[in-house]
Amino acid sequence: MFRRRQQIQYKTPEQIRKMRTAGLVVAEVHQAMRESAGPGVTTAELDRIAEQVIRDCGGVPSFKGYDIGNGPYPGSICSSVNEQVVHAIPSEDAILKEGDLLSVDVGAIVDGWHGDAAITVEIGEVSPELTALREACEAAMWAGIKAAASSKRLGGISRAIEESVDRSGEYGIVTGFGGHGIGTEMHQDPHILNYGRPSEGPKLRPGMALAIEPMITLGSEDTAELADGWTIVTDDGSIAAHVEHTIALCEDGVWVLTAPDGGVEQLGDAAASAARAE
Repeated sequence: MFRRRQQIQYKTPEQIRKMRTAGLVVAEVHQAMRESAGPGVTTAELDRIAEQVIRDCGGVPSFKGYDIGNGPYPGSICSSVNEQVVHAIPSEDAILKEGDLLSVDVGAIVDGWHGDAAITVEIGEVSPELTALREACEAAMWAGIKAAASSKRLGGISRAIEESVDRSGEYGIVTGFGGHGIGTEMHQDPHILNYGRPSEGPKLRPGMALAIEPMITLGSEDTAELADGWTIVTDDGSIAAHVEHTIALCEDGVWVLTAPDGGVEQLGDAAASAARAE
């Protein structure tokens, strides 16, 4: 059997700076989501706010109209609540309530370049196990990002995410979904598993832009797709968390394009000079 050769898009420093502009738009949306999400708010309201922020910043929503063969996606965000893992469509009927866990994934295009990131936020007071779930997912994402600065191959990122999740507790690492390359398209090669062996995958090189996005659950790693053709839920009904950042591999480190500080606080010396200079 022949394996398809991955078509990885390598970016120039100037192109990475353009992606940083798109990434900062995504960061603005996330801040608006943190401020706006609360009990009684619908995910449709959050979607309208997100689109307004993107357009006010001179961007275009990446998700709206995106089509993978099941019809164009109708929203500017994916708003996944509790057992919904990813790709849940915003709705007037989806009313957030105290104790919910909400994941908001959003993408923006500026000058032809994409930024893509996700956050998980607690709605009001939540149980300690949901806070721990969110924290475990965030820790895994940062472990993967840090590994991108030191690993030789893509599998080093995957393995770092898996090891971080295992250290955090008994969580399911969602199968069938993961991170991806990003640039002039939202989804590009390579696909990035959230588990694996460090010796696998293409070599990591400067100019790569990657979306690192662990998805973990309180139960099974298995998922199912709902009848809308988009929403992915946990197979056993357990609650899920999903976080993501877009990063660029530079000659001297990693630039977290969708983090307001470029990743400097989390990465320290592993942060690219472009991030430290901002």
